[in-house]
Amino acid sequence: MALFDLLPPLVGGLVVTVSVAVPAAAIGVLLAFAAGLARATSSLMLRSLVRGYVAVFRGTSALVQLFWVYFALPLVGVELDAMTAAITVLALNTGAYGAEVVRGAVEAVPRTQGEAARALGFSPRLTLWRIVLPQALPATLPPLGNLLIELLKNTALVSLVTLSDLTFQARVLRDDTLRTGEIFSLVLVMYFAIALCITAGVRVLERRLAAARGSHGRAGF
Repeated sequence: MALFDLLPPLVGGLVVTVSVAVPAAAIGVLLAFAAGLARATSSLMLRSLVRGYVAVFRGTSALVQLFWVYFALPLVGVELDAMTAAITVLALNTGAYGAEVVRGAVEAVPRTQGEAARALGFSPRLTLWRIVLPQALPATLPPLGNLLIELLKNTALVSLVTLSDLTFQARVLRDDTLRTGEIFSLVLVMYFAIALCITAGVRVLERRLAAARGSHGRAGF
């Protein structure tokens, strides 16, 4: 079997990996901002709920979370297919870590900015959207980019709940051909290529945000 012949099954696994990673990343980022901003609200109940969510998903293994959702939830009548379970767990895990990134970025904005906005009659919501977020968002991009790369690497866990992802296909191909070095070298290159795409995407967003702030003037007071 030529090296080129190893690619089709690996590409098939790569499609599954991307099919898990993309929706999990999108949902995870939304959860990160929702949970991170919720930590800044005045509602004690909401803050407590978010704090509990973050503590559970940061304090337990992603593998155990995946097993619990896929194998344990059906025992209480909630059954998810493997793809849905994988996306759900990876999104919740990423959202929990991302929530702390967002919270830290929001809290780093000087409080005098909010005080000035209130003095000018801005509502709390308008202050958040017009004053705080434009200053906090650029600071969230590099760490969120790192979290998305971690999410990509965690997709290797989904093979343990029957999904034929890139890692699973590599193991099957290795067992069939015994060409361990070549197969896993290709897999390394594939994962690395996706990670480079994520890094490049984050840098593009950083440049666009910087250009937008430069053209419209610095946000805040």
